[in-house]
Amino acid sequence: MVAFDRPHGMHPPQAQWELPFFDDAHRALAPALADWTAAQQVDERDDRAACKDWVARLGAGGWLRYCVPAAHGGALARLDSRALVILRETLAFHSPLADFAFAMQGLGSGAITLAGSPAQQAAYLPDVAAGRKIAAFALSEPDAGSDVAAMTTFASRGAQGWRLSGSKTWISNGDLADFYVVFAKTDPQAGSRGISAFIVDAGRRGLDSSEHIHVMAPHPLATLRLQDCALQEEALLGPLHGGFKLAMQTLDIFRASVAAAALGMARRAFAEAVAHARHRRMFGQSLADFQLTQARLGEMSALIDAAALLTYRAAWQRDCSGTGGAGTAAYTAAAASAKLTATENAQRVIDMALQMFGGRGVQVGNKIESLYRDIRSLRIYEGASEVQLLILGKHALK
Repeated sequence: MVAFDRPHGMHPPQAQWELPFFDDAHRALAPALADWTAAQQVDERDDRAACKDWVARLGAGGWLRYCVPAAHGGALARLDSRALVILRETLAFHSPLADFAFAMQGLGSGAITLAGSPAQQAAYLPDVAAGRKIAAFALSEPDAGSDVAAMTTFASRGAQGWRLSGSKTWISNGDLADFYVVFAKTDPQAGSRGISAFIVDAGRRGLDSSEHIHVMAPHPLATLRLQDCALQEEALLGPLHGGFKLAMQTLDIFRASVAAAALGMARRAFAEAVAHARHRRMFGQSLADFQLTQARLGEMSALIDAAALLTYRAAWQRDCSGTGGAGTAAYTAAAASAKLTATENAQRVIDMALQMFGGRGVQVGNKIESLYRDIRSLRIYEGASEVQLLILGKHALK
């Protein structure tokens, strides 16, 4: 199976980029990326090999330059949420695995962009932008997912630097990455205020990433086991005990882009459903001639539009709004609203599209069937829907 299964003439929509959330530079990104992606042929039967292939291609094509700032080989002066939204929505329309490969380069290196020393930034960010190094973000643990403060991975300081022990799980790009940003307790009694971040290179003695996790959609995951893993003093990323804040800042940047990935999948399902409705013959007419079909397509369209507006607003708010930009409670709430609505709505849209396809919709190899599996994890990772509801509820009470 190649990276995408696009019937002739099916292209991602472009009209949404004319909304006032975007400027001309943003609007030029989507058609160029759509044309580039359409020219790629990536065998995705092996998700790990495919991700390495996608990272190399995205790097050579210049698209990973949007994951880092210009000072370190990036395309723009700073991480731009609107560019990330456009790129992820477009990639996800074509191939959710390509979107994953792109997103993890940004998320895995985001903490280095935000808090890395000049030496750390120079050592990692140019290679991320070029696709020469694959990045990973190691926060979750077997008993510490949404409850980050419950992590038990511990970093102790010695004369020669740091030693890390513990385990991380559900790590995207696990056993594939060239380096991991690992979060560990440096003060076990301080809860979230006792967490620090470290850069751990793959192959480091004491790091075992060989335990792969297999899930319902292609996605390279692994459990990391750290056993007295020795690091130099300069492996500390950002301020001591500043890891929790750094992790939340990193996730905040990319939360709106998760919504965009869901949008891309929903738009693809909608396009597939429209094409199917026009060509499927039933009882002497096309499926599209039935009012029930038209009503269902109308509902899908409205769900997509609602999610899109929230997603674009959140990205614009981070980039442009003077009072509700990056790091503010207003932006955090906007990003949570976008992530919640886009992922939940995309699940509904894809489910409705599958129903429209009937038995073909659940046939392995059908694009709708793969989208049905791909979308499910987006309602969990980078903040489950329930967490987004809590963020919004607390914001309302303030």
